[in-house]
Amino acid sequence: MIRGPRRPGIVGASAYHGGVTAADASSSRIPARKLRREGAESELAKKRRARKINRLLAAAHPDAHCELDYSNPLELAVATILSAQCTDVRVNLTTPALFAKYRDAADYAEANPEDVEAIIRPTGFYRNKTRSIIGLGKALVEHHGGTLPNDMDALVKLPGIGRKTANVIRGNAFGVPGITVDTHMIRITTRLGLVGGKAALNKDAVKLEFQLQKLIEPREWTMFSHRIIFHGRRVCIARKPACGACTLAALCPSFGEGPTDPAEAAKLLKGDNVADLIRLAGAAGGDPRTEHSVDA
Repeated sequence: MIRGPRRPGIVGASAYHGGVTAADASSSRIPARKLRREGAESELAKKRRARKINRLLAAAHPDAHCELDYSNPLELAVATILSAQCTDVRVNLTTPALFAKYRDAADYAEANPEDVEAIIRPTGFYRNKTRSIIGLGKALVEHHGGTLPNDMDALVKLPGIGRKTANVIRGNAFGVPGITVDTHMIRITTRLGLVGGKAALNKDAVKLEFQLQKLIEPREWTMFSHRIIFHGRRVCIARKPACGACTLAALCPSFGEGPTDPAEAAKLLKGDNVADLIRLAGAAGGDPRTEHSVDA
């Protein structure tokens, strides 16, 4: 089974935003405690900060990868459809039986809906997902010779596949960089102040994707997505982020939404590398309300 590419991160530098004077902005270092209020960060500074964030995430989550199990592009497409409103863990428990029974697009095209529903029921919304999967198989047989295409325009015309799913497929099965805007990406990049405006307020995935594309180098789009998702599942959790144990604390305007005490925050961390996350958070400087500075 494939679990996505694993590559090292990139080098970046950053500033942070808000409440800074012209002298602060022109200097090479900006006190992190001043970088609190939103609106004073230039696009160049935001780009530098975003790339610094990506570098720190690469160090914190060196094993970031697609956590869906698959062995070919079609399997990844089906697994991604199943992952809607479902955990990757649950999908990975379901797909072995599905992939053993249906091996190619023609198999799905000819499948009995009730048989598919019986297998994928644990993933939720199984009737809609069954229609999408069988429809995908039929569309591939009728229009693509049974093979999953790798270009965005063709993918998003297929049943069950939008831009998010297409970016997952292209980035992991075909090596074409793309930013996957899922709930983790929306939540974390909004907390970090990397995205904003009506697109963030309305959770407009397409507009947010285009905003992020301007900040991160194209070659890093797929890995940035994996790192953000890993961070969202392990550190920057939806209801209670582990702010005091986060390596991005000094770069985050939302520091304080969760516990800031390192010991309390550490209890919220998830995953297999908790000790490393705690160590890296300490090395990064921790609380941005202190006098330590952030590279601009």
